[in-house]
Amino acid sequence: MTRVTTDRGHTVYRTPDSAFGDLPGYEFAPNYIEVADGHLGQLRMHYLDEGPDTATETLLLLHGEPSWSYLYRKMIPLLSAAGYRVIAPDLIGFGRSDKPARIADYSYAQHVDWMRQFVAQLGLDGITLFCQDWGGLIGLRVVAAEPERFRRVCVANTGLPEGTEPVPKAFRHWQRFARWSPLFPIGKILQKATTSTLSPEEQSAYDAPFPNRRYKAGARAFPLLVPTTPDMPGAAENREAWQQLARFSGPVLTLFSDRDPITRGVDKLFQSRLPSAAGQPHAIMRGGGHFLQEDVADQLVEHLQSFVAA
Repeated sequence: MTRVTTDRGHTVYRTPDSAFGDLPGYEFAPNYIEVADGHLGQLRMHYLDEGPDTATETLLLLHGEPSWSYLYRKMIPLLSAAGYRVIAPDLIGFGRSDKPARIADYSYAQHVDWMRQFVAQLGLDGITLFCQDWGGLIGLRVVAAEPERFRRVCVANTGLPEGTEPVPKAFRHWQRFARWSPLFPIGKILQKATTSTLSPEEQSAYDAPFPNRRYKAGARAFPLLVPTTPDMPGAAENREAWQQLARFSGPVLTLFSDRDPITRGVDKLFQSRLPSAAGQPHAIMRGGGHFLQEDVADQLVEHLQSFVAA
Protein backbone atom coordinates (compact mmCIF):
# COMPACT_ATOMS: atom_id res chain seq x y z
CA MET A 1 0.00 0.00 0.00
CA THR A 2 1.35 3.44 -0.96
CA ARG A 3 0.17 6.17 1.37
CA VAL A 4 0.98 9.78 0.48
CA THR A 5 0.60 12.91 2.60
CA THR A 6 -0.37 16.01 0.62
CA ASP A 7 1.13 19.45 1.15
CA ARG A 8 -1.91 20.20 3.34
CA GLY A 9 -1.27 17.17 5.54
CA HIS A 10 -4.09 14.96 4.25
CA THR A 11 -3.83 11.28 3.45
CA VAL A 12 -4.25 10.01 -0.10
CA TYR A 13 -3.50 6.61 -1.57
CA ARG A 14 -1.44 6.17 -4.72
CA THR A 15 -1.62 2.80 -6.42
CA PRO A 16 1.90 1.41 -7.00
CA ASP A 17 3.05 1.36 -10.63
CA SER A 18 3.58 -2.37 -10.33
CA ALA A 19 -0.20 -2.86 -10.27
CA PHE A 20 -0.41 -1.64 -13.89
CA GLY A 21 2.48 -3.63 -15.31
CA ASP A 22 0.71 -6.30 -17.34
CA LEU A 23 -2.89 -5.37 -18.09
CA PRO A 24 -4.43 -6.89 -21.25
CA GLY A 25 -4.89 -4.34 -24.03
CA TYR A 26 -3.52 -1.46 -21.98
CA GLU A 27 -0.07 -0.65 -23.34
CA PHE A 28 -0.14 3.12 -23.06
CA ALA A 29 2.46 5.47 -21.60
CA PRO A 30 1.37 7.21 -18.39
CA ASN A 31 1.28 11.01 -18.10
CA TYR A 32 0.75 13.07 -14.95
CA ILE A 33 -0.15 16.58 -13.87
CA GLU A 34 -0.99 18.04 -10.47
CA VAL A 35 -4.36 19.56 -9.66
CA ALA A 36 -5.14 21.61 -6.58
CA ASP A 37 -7.80 21.32 -3.92
CA GLY A 38 -8.28 24.11 -1.40
CA HIS A 39 -8.76 21.59 1.39
CA LEU A 40 -6.66 18.59 0.39
CA GLY A 41 -3.81 20.33 -1.40
CA GLN A 42 -2.00 19.09 -4.52
CA LEU A 43 -3.08 15.78 -6.06
CA ARG A 44 -1.52 13.81 -8.90
CA MET A 45 -3.81 13.14 -11.86
CA HIS A 46 -3.02 10.54 -14.52
CA TYR A 47 -3.99 10.66 -18.18
CA LEU A 48 -3.34 8.98 -21.49
CA ASP A 49 -2.29 11.12 -24.46
CA GLU A 50 -2.16 9.14 -27.69
CA GLY A 51 -2.13 9.94 -31.41
CA PRO A 52 0.11 11.55 -34.01
CA ASP A 53 1.84 14.88 -33.52
CA THR A 54 0.12 16.05 -36.69
CA ALA A 55 -3.38 15.58 -35.26
CA THR A 56 -5.74 18.49 -35.88
CA GLU A 57 -8.61 17.09 -33.81
CA THR A 58 -8.52 16.43 -30.07
CA LEU A 59 -10.84 13.88 -28.48
CA LEU A 60 -11.36 13.96 -24.71
CA LEU A 61 -12.73 10.66 -23.38
CA LEU A 62 -14.16 10.80 -19.86
CA HIS A 63 -14.93 7.66 -17.89
CA GLY A 64 -17.39 7.20 -15.07
CA GLU A 65 -17.94 5.08 -11.97
CA PRO A 66 -16.29 2.76 -10.92
CA SER A 67 -14.22 2.43 -14.09
CA TRP A 68 -11.05 4.21 -15.19
CA SER A 69 -9.25 4.89 -18.48
CA TYR A 70 -8.90 1.13 -19.01
CA LEU A 71 -12.51 1.39 -20.22
CA TYR A 72 -11.26 3.09 -23.41
CA ARG A 73 -8.48 0.64 -24.28
CA LYS A 74 -10.40 -0.68 -27.31
CA MET A 75 -11.30 2.74 -28.69
CA ILE A 76 -8.03 4.61 -28.20
CA PRO A 77 -5.92 2.67 -30.74
CA LEU A 78 -8.63 2.96 -33.40
CA LEU A 79 -9.11 6.69 -32.85
CA SER A 80 -5.40 7.48 -32.72
CA ALA A 81 -4.83 5.41 -35.89
CA ALA A 82 -7.49 7.55 -37.55
CA GLY A 83 -5.30 10.60 -36.90
CA TYR A 84 -6.84 12.05 -33.74
CA ARG A 85 -5.14 13.14 -30.55
CA VAL A 86 -6.90 11.10 -27.87
CA ILE A 87 -6.79 12.12 -24.22
CA ALA A 88 -8.26 9.92 -21.50
CA PRO A 89 -7.74 11.04 -17.89
CA ASP A 90 -8.34 9.05 -14.74
CA LEU A 91 -10.65 10.99 -12.45
CA ILE A 92 -9.31 11.69 -8.98
CA GLY A 93 -10.03 8.59 -6.92
CA PHE A 94 -9.70 6.23 -9.88
CA GLY A 95 -7.09 4.54 -12.05
CA ARG A 96 -3.55 5.80 -11.63
CA SER A 97 -4.71 9.12 -10.16
CA ASP A 98 -4.43 9.88 -6.46
CA LYS A 99 -7.20 8.62 -4.20
CA PRO A 100 -8.14 10.77 -1.20
CA ALA A 101 -8.73 8.52 1.78
CA ARG A 102 -12.18 9.61 2.98
CA ILE A 103 -15.56 9.55 1.27
CA ALA A 104 -16.06 13.06 2.63
CA ASP A 105 -13.04 14.22 0.58
CA TYR A 106 -15.13 13.95 -2.61
CA SER A 107 -17.73 16.36 -3.92
CA TYR A 108 -19.42 16.95 -7.25
CA ALA A 109 -18.18 20.54 -7.39
CA GLN A 110 -14.59 19.53 -6.69
CA HIS A 111 -14.61 16.92 -9.46
CA VAL A 112 -15.77 19.59 -11.91
CA ASP A 113 -13.04 21.93 -10.70
CA TRP A 114 -10.36 19.23 -11.02
CA MET A 115 -11.45 18.60 -14.61
CA ARG A 116 -11.41 22.31 -15.44
CA GLN A 117 -7.86 22.50 -14.08
CA PHE A 118 -6.90 19.47 -16.15
CA VAL A 119 -8.23 20.98 -19.39
CA ALA A 120 -6.60 24.34 -18.65
CA GLN A 121 -3.19 22.89 -17.75
CA LEU A 122 -3.07 20.87 -20.97
CA GLY A 123 -4.19 23.95 -22.92
CA LEU A 124 -6.91 21.99 -24.70
CA ASP A 125 -9.04 23.74 -27.31
CA GLY A 126 -11.19 22.59 -30.19
CA ILE A 127 -12.17 19.58 -28.09
CA THR A 128 -14.54 16.82 -29.10
CA LEU A 129 -15.90 15.50 -25.81
CA PHE A 130 -17.05 11.89 -25.47
CA CYS A 131 -18.53 11.31 -22.03
CA GLN A 132 -20.26 8.40 -20.33
CA ASP A 133 -21.69 7.90 -16.82
CA TRP A 134 -20.04 10.37 -14.39
CA GLY A 135 -17.86 11.50 -17.28
CA GLY A 136 -21.00 13.26 -18.51
CA LEU A 137 -22.03 14.73 -15.18
CA ILE A 138 -18.56 16.26 -14.91
CA GLY A 139 -17.70 16.90 -18.55
CA LEU A 140 -20.96 18.62 -19.46
CA ARG A 141 -20.49 21.01 -16.57
CA VAL A 142 -17.07 21.91 -17.99
CA VAL A 143 -18.61 22.50 -21.42
CA ALA A 144 -21.26 24.74 -19.85
CA ALA A 145 -18.59 26.74 -18.00
CA GLU A 146 -16.07 26.98 -20.86
CA PRO A 147 -17.92 26.38 -24.14
CA GLU A 148 -15.21 28.14 -26.14
CA ARG A 149 -12.87 25.19 -25.56
CA PHE A 150 -15.23 22.64 -27.15
CA ARG A 151 -15.96 22.02 -30.82
CA ARG A 152 -18.54 19.25 -30.43
CA VAL A 153 -19.99 16.93 -27.77
CA CYS A 154 -21.01 13.27 -27.82
CA VAL A 155 -23.00 11.98 -24.84
CA ALA A 156 -23.37 8.26 -24.15
CA ASN A 157 -25.27 6.60 -21.30
CA THR A 158 -25.08 9.64 -19.07
CA GLY A 159 -27.17 12.56 -17.86
CA LEU A 160 -27.12 15.91 -16.13
CA PRO A 161 -29.62 15.45 -13.28
CA GLU A 162 -31.38 18.39 -11.68
CA GLY A 163 -32.92 16.37 -8.87
CA THR A 164 -36.42 16.48 -10.33
CA GLU A 165 -36.26 13.36 -12.52
CA PRO A 166 -37.67 9.98 -11.47
CA VAL A 167 -34.86 7.87 -10.03
CA PRO A 168 -34.69 4.40 -11.63
CA LYS A 169 -35.06 1.51 -9.22
CA ALA A 170 -31.77 0.09 -10.52
CA PHE A 171 -29.96 3.26 -9.48
CA ARG A 172 -31.48 3.26 -5.99
CA HIS A 173 -30.24 -0.28 -5.58
CA TRP A 174 -26.79 0.78 -6.79
CA GLN A 175 -26.67 3.61 -4.23
CA ARG A 176 -27.53 1.26 -1.38
CA PHE A 177 -24.96 -1.26 -2.56
CA ALA A 178 -22.19 1.36 -2.82
CA ARG A 179 -22.96 2.66 0.64
CA TRP A 180 -23.55 -0.49 2.64
CA SER A 181 -22.09 -3.53 0.93
CA PRO A 182 -19.08 -4.87 2.86
CA LEU A 183 -17.54 -5.93 -0.45
CA PHE A 184 -17.18 -3.66 -3.48
CA PRO A 185 -15.60 -5.78 -6.25
CA ILE A 186 -14.87 -3.35 -9.08
CA GLY A 187 -14.20 -5.95 -11.80
CA LYS A 188 -17.38 -7.88 -11.03
CA ILE A 189 -19.38 -4.64 -10.99
CA LEU A 190 -18.10 -3.82 -14.48
CA GLN A 191 -19.01 -7.30 -15.65
CA LYS A 192 -22.58 -6.98 -14.37
CA ALA A 193 -23.01 -3.73 -16.30
CA THR A 194 -21.75 -5.04 -19.65
CA THR A 195 -23.30 -7.45 -22.14
CA SER A 196 -19.98 -8.90 -23.31
CA THR A 197 -17.91 -11.30 -21.23
CA LEU A 198 -14.85 -9.86 -19.56
CA SER A 199 -12.01 -12.31 -19.13
CA PRO A 200 -10.69 -12.90 -15.60
CA GLU A 201 -7.64 -10.87 -16.59
CA GLU A 202 -9.80 -7.95 -17.74
CA GLN A 203 -11.82 -8.01 -14.53
CA SER A 204 -8.55 -8.01 -12.62
CA ALA A 205 -7.42 -5.00 -14.66
CA TYR A 206 -10.45 -3.06 -13.47
CA ASP A 207 -9.54 -4.09 -9.92
CA ALA A 208 -5.90 -3.08 -10.34
CA PRO A 209 -6.18 0.55 -9.13
CA PHE A 210 -7.87 -0.59 -5.93
CA PRO A 211 -5.58 -3.03 -4.06
CA ASN A 212 -7.79 -2.90 -0.96
CA ARG A 213 -10.82 -1.14 0.47
CA ARG A 214 -8.84 1.96 1.51
CA TYR A 215 -8.43 2.89 -2.16
CA LYS A 216 -12.17 2.78 -2.89
CA ALA A 217 -13.48 5.90 -1.13
CA GLY A 218 -14.04 7.70 -4.44
CA ALA A 219 -15.81 4.72 -5.96
CA ARG A 220 -18.05 4.47 -2.91
CA ALA A 221 -18.73 8.21 -2.91
CA PHE A 222 -19.83 8.77 -6.50
CA PRO A 223 -23.30 7.15 -6.39
CA LEU A 224 -24.16 9.21 -3.32
CA LEU A 225 -23.17 12.48 -5.05
CA VAL A 226 -25.70 12.21 -7.90
CA PRO A 227 -28.32 14.95 -7.38
CA THR A 228 -31.56 13.04 -6.83
CA THR A 229 -33.46 15.86 -5.10
CA PRO A 230 -33.63 19.55 -6.09
CA ASP A 231 -31.82 20.68 -2.95
CA MET A 232 -28.81 18.37 -3.23
CA PRO A 233 -25.38 19.85 -3.99
CA GLY A 234 -25.00 20.08 -7.75
CA ALA A 235 -28.69 20.25 -8.61
CA ALA A 236 -28.86 24.04 -8.91
CA GLU A 237 -25.55 24.12 -10.78
CA ASN A 238 -26.85 21.52 -13.20
CA ARG A 239 -29.99 23.57 -13.84
CA GLU A 240 -27.76 26.49 -14.76
CA ALA A 241 -25.59 24.21 -16.89
CA TRP A 242 -28.61 23.11 -18.93
CA GLN A 243 -29.31 26.76 -19.71
CA GLN A 244 -25.73 27.30 -20.81
CA LEU A 245 -25.69 24.11 -22.90
CA ALA A 246 -28.83 25.25 -24.68
CA ARG A 247 -26.70 28.09 -26.05
CA PHE A 248 -23.77 25.86 -27.04
CA SER A 249 -23.09 26.38 -30.75
CA GLY A 250 -21.30 23.11 -31.49
CA PRO A 251 -23.17 19.96 -32.52
CA VAL A 252 -24.31 17.49 -29.86
CA LEU A 253 -24.67 13.79 -30.64
CA THR A 254 -26.26 11.07 -28.50
CA LEU A 255 -25.00 7.48 -28.66
CA PHE A 256 -26.89 5.54 -26.00
CA SER A 257 -27.18 1.78 -25.74
CA ASP A 258 -30.36 -0.27 -25.70
CA ARG A 259 -29.58 -2.38 -22.63
CA ASP A 260 -28.84 0.15 -19.90
CA PRO A 261 -31.63 0.31 -17.28
CA ILE A 262 -30.18 3.42 -15.61
CA THR A 263 -29.96 5.90 -18.51
CA ARG A 264 -32.63 4.50 -20.84
CA GLY A 265 -34.53 7.37 -22.46
CA VAL A 266 -32.20 10.15 -21.31
CA ASP A 267 -30.94 10.53 -24.88
CA LYS A 268 -34.36 11.94 -25.81
CA LEU A 269 -33.95 14.55 -23.09
CA PHE A 270 -30.70 15.80 -24.61
CA GLN A 271 -32.23 15.79 -28.08
CA SER A 272 -35.27 17.79 -26.98
CA ARG A 273 -33.53 20.30 -24.72
CA LEU A 274 -30.42 21.16 -26.71
CA PRO A 275 -30.99 22.99 -30.01
CA SER A 276 -27.56 21.96 -31.29
CA ALA A 277 -28.66 18.31 -31.10
CA ALA A 278 -31.24 18.93 -33.81
CA GLY A 279 -30.57 17.14 -37.08
CA GLN A 280 -27.66 15.10 -35.76
CA PRO A 281 -27.33 11.38 -36.61
CA HIS A 282 -28.25 10.12 -33.14
CA ALA A 283 -28.06 6.37 -32.76
CA ILE A 284 -28.93 3.57 -30.37
CA MET A 285 -26.08 1.12 -29.90
CA ARG A 286 -27.70 -2.30 -30.18
CA GLY A 287 -26.39 -4.90 -27.75
CA GLY A 288 -24.60 -2.45 -25.48
CA GLY A 289 -24.87 -2.41 -21.70
CA HIS A 290 -24.19 0.50 -19.39
CA PHE A 291 -20.46 0.39 -20.15
CA LEU A 292 -20.98 0.35 -23.89
CA GLN A 293 -17.28 1.06 -24.50
CA GLU A 294 -16.72 -2.58 -23.61
CA ASP A 295 -19.58 -3.94 -25.70
CA VAL A 296 -19.75 -1.87 -28.90
CA ALA A 297 -16.39 -0.09 -29.16
CA ASP A 298 -16.16 -0.48 -32.94
CA GLN A 299 -19.61 1.03 -33.46
CA LEU A 300 -18.78 3.97 -31.19
CA VAL A 301 -15.58 4.68 -33.10
CA GLU A 302 -17.39 4.61 -36.44
CA HIS A 303 -20.02 7.05 -35.23
CA LEU A 304 -17.39 9.32 -33.67
CA GLN A 305 -15.34 9.41 -36.86
CA SER A 306 -18.41 10.33 -38.90
CA PHE A 307 -19.39 12.95 -36.34
CA VAL A 308 -15.98 14.62 -36.43
CA ALA A 309 -15.78 14.43 -40.22
CA ALA A 310 -19.19 16.05 -40.62
